[in-house]
Order: sequence, then structure tokens, then C-alpha cells
Amino acid sequence: MSADIGLIEQRLDAATTLGAQVDLLFEAMRDFGFDALIYDYTPARFDLDGEQMLPSVLELRNVDESMRDYWFGQGYFRLDPVQKVALGTTRPFVWNYDPRAETLIRGFMNEDSAPVADFLVARGMSAGVTVPVHMPGGDYATVTGIRCGDGRFAEREAKHCLGEFGLLAHLFQHAAASGLREDRRLSGLPHLTARERECLRHAAEGLSAKEISRALGRSVPTVVMHLNAAMRKLQAKNRTQAAVRAARLRLLD
Repeated sequence: MSADIGLIEQRLDAATTLGAQVDLLFEAMRDFGFDALIYDYTPARFDLDGEQMLPSVLELRNVDESMRDYWFGQGYFRLDPVQKVALGTTRPFVWNYDPRAETLIRGFMNEDSAPVADFLVARGMSAGVTVPVHMPGGDYATVTGIRCGDGRFAEREAKHCLGEFGLLAHLFQHAAASGLREDRRLSGLPHLTARERECLRHAAEGLSAKEISRALGRSVPTVVMHLNAAMRKLQAKNRTQAAVRAARLRLLD
């Protein structure tokens, strides 16, 4: 597999759509023994209410399409133990929904996550390998490989390919990153104008509207207008809360 990494990277970079890149990733994953792929991309870890943000992209290959409704419409994404582990680590990891298995998700398996386990087990996706990809801008993704109907695969074989599979996942994300960033405005995040971000940055540093107006060479009413617009978009009660929320969502970068 190592000899092909360079070629795979070239093909990923040459692909013109995310769907085509995911297809190439899925093709390459088969060399590791995986026959199903789940890829999700999330622009920020938490939303305005402080809840884990739902992904703006969910790509499935050889996976029951009903997963979209369960993970989004019924909130399974926020209950998924694999996602809870992925939020807190940068290492590829093996997981298994068998309660007897000693994998990282075991500590998150409880009554709330039982419907998630039931859904996956019923479709032969009870074990796999997930690669968390955390990016400098605060957005992150997970790449998951599964061999359907083989719950022992993750423990028996897949753990031996964690390094190469992890490299493949990061190469894929690097190739897909520019297109995903362009779509961030469609992801459910508030869209702040350049001037609104600029005013909020100064507000986060403790400057008053008058002080911001001097720093930017704009009138006080103009600065207040930008700050109020940002507050509305961020559903904030005041400028401080607006600055905190914008920073948490990495909107000030």
C-alpha cells in the first residue's frame, strides 16, 4: 500500500468534486479490507446552543441510506459513542459495539446510545476503524472504514493498518479541504461580514464602540450597527456573548 500513496494523493488532488474524491477514497480503502465507508465533515465542534454540531457533509458508501435520517433527523449523531471518542482524540482507533469488546467507545455505551448500537448491529456494521481529522480552523472530520458482517475484523486485522489508513484519511481530507471551506456558508454557521468580524475582534479585546470607531476610522453609529448585526446573527444577548460565540465557532479567524 505504501508504494501507492503518492499515486492516490495525485488522483485525489486531480478529482474535481467531493463525490469523486470520496469514490477514490473508498476504492483505496478496499486494500485494507474495508467494504463500507462513512465520511462526515463538521465546520465547528459545537453550535450556538453549545450542543455538538451536526455535520454539514455525510458521505456513505455501501451503507444503508436510512442512516442519514437517523443520524440527522433523530439525532443519533450526537448519541454515537464513536463521535464522542473522535471529538477528544487525534489518533485512529478501533471500535466495536459488542459490550464485551475492550475498545474506546465502551465508556460511552449506555442506555442513550443503545439505539445507535441497535441500528449498526442490525446492518452488520458493529465494528470498524475511525480516523478523526482535526483541522487548524476548528473544523473536523471523521473517516470510518467497516467490513460489513465481520464484527471481529476490527480487532483481528484492521488494527494493523491504523497507520496507513490514518495517512490515507488525512491525504483525502487535505485534498477535499478547499472545496469544503468554500461551502462553509451553507453549513448552518452564521455568516459574518468582514467588518462585523473586525468589530467583534476588537470587542473581544475589551474595546468600547467609541474605541473601535477610532481604531477603524469609522463613526460610532456605524460600529454599533455592525456589532448589533453580529449579535442578531449569533443570537447573542450582548457584545460579550457575541464575541464568545464567534470565537467558539472560529468565525473570527
